[in-house]
Amino acid sequence: MNMKSAILSAVLVVHLVAPAAGQTQRYRDQDAAAEARRSGQIKSLREIEERVIPRMVGARYLGPEFDARTATYRLKFMRGGSVVWVDVDGRTGAVIGRSGE
Repeated sequence: MNMKSAILSAVLVVHLVAPAAGQTQRYRDQDAAAEARRSGQIKSLREIEERVIPRMVGARYLGPEFDARTATYRLKFMRGGSVVWVDVDGRTGAVIGRSGE
């Protein structure tokens, strides 16, 4: 195998494996969120959305992320061509941060 082929092979492996690793972490976070919600440690996504979405007048809701390590939800919105992130404490439902406006 020549050097060019070896580099191309390495690049392909990275592009194929990296997204799979990211997906695995996302599934772990989703599983952790479901378990924490069932055990009453965090509020459900529906409860969080019902608190936050009405406050985001003029913004389009794009979806959530959950960080199991910090038990926080991150809701993504689009307003006037800009992405706005709203961070919410999953335990209390309180907005703890906002960025992108």
